[in-house]
Amino acid sequence: MELKELRHWLAEIGIEDSAYQNVFEIFIIVLATALVSFIAKRIIARLELQFEKSRNLWDDNLLHAASKPVSLAIWILGLSFAAYAARDYSDTDIFSIIEPVQRIGVIVCLTWFIVGFISGAEHILIDPERVREPMDETTVSAIGKLLRASVIITSVLVALQTLGYSISGVLAFGGIGGIAVGFAAKDLLANFFGGLMIYLDRPFKVGDWVRSPDQEIEGTVEKIGWRLTTIRTFDKRPLYVPNSVFTSISVQNPSRMSHRRIFETVGLRYDDAAQLENIIARVKSMLQAHQDLDTEQTLIVNFDAFGASSLDFFIYTFTRTTNWIEYHEVKQDVLFRVMKIIEEEGAEVAFPTSTVHLFKEGGKPEVALSSLPEKAPDAG
Repeated sequence: MELKELRHWLAEIGIEDSAYQNVFEIFIIVLATALVSFIAKRIIARLELQFEKSRNLWDDNLLHAASKPVSLAIWILGLSFAAYAARDYSDTDIFSIIEPVQRIGVIVCLTWFIVGFISGAEHILIDPERVREPMDETTVSAIGKLLRASVIITSVLVALQTLGYSISGVLAFGGIGGIAVGFAAKDLLANFFGGLMIYLDRPFKVGDWVRSPDQEIEGTVEKIGWRLTTIRTFDKRPLYVPNSVFTSISVQNPSRMSHRRIFETVGLRYDDAAQLENIIARVKSMLQAHQDLDTEQTLIVNFDAFGASSLDFFIYTFTRTTNWIEYHEVKQDVLFRVMKIIEEEGAEVAFPTSTVHLFKEGGKPEVALSSLPEKAPDAG
């Protein structure tokens, strides 16, 4: 209904004073806007219930992203019509901003809708419960940030053009200002491009355990931002690392290990030299039969060295699991089995000993004392 028809209808019902007509016009327009907004919300709520029954997740995301922007757009259009009605009664300079505000409001609604849709798409693409093959969270986050930044920058330029500013002038000013900002904020730009390299090269992602042999950096990656990467150390402290640091240091990613290594040296007493060969053979057979060890990887059990107080052999093998806790459970089981084999063979694990020889004046030893005897002396 146009404003002229509305005024004619008000005159027919006995409201002929222009001031009263204007008040009723604004009241009816605001009431109609509220009614349309209420109906739109009810329709969207009904559609959401229907879309939840379908397997398609994108229609849910589309409707969820559009719900609030649609309501805002209805109110912007309704209030602008009310402002037009008020302008006809009191033509002041302030009403000249109605059309620009209306256009900017529409741009804001469209931007809000697109940004909301992009954010919803991010959650869908990384959620294993929603998609069969979820994408990498770091990659999706990077693409989402770039898309949102592009949409917002485009919206700002369109809004400036709507307000009468020349986009070419703004871009030219931005180019000159960008040079100045580049010199003033070189560290900020270095961090930005460092974050970009992390997104492109993907040496690690959110949730990975990383460490650096060059600096005291070790923990679980919680967030990769454009300026900082947040790492939660193993004592639960947050560590904020500028992204530019990762361009100049080496980074290890233990989360991407295929196996974990068990590398242990075991020492036997020199008195057990006769049993050493049989112990090594039994330990090697035990490792080859162990279900938690990957026998297709390198597996070595060999006599290694004549130690100061022991005959040393080493164990070199790899576990199937890469989980830190499970790895230590497997390693503990292996060491217990090695100790049992040594015990069954009648041997003992050596410990550091030293023997002191005392000589008489004639050069013959008088007595030999062991500071750490290999066997405890019998009582009495």
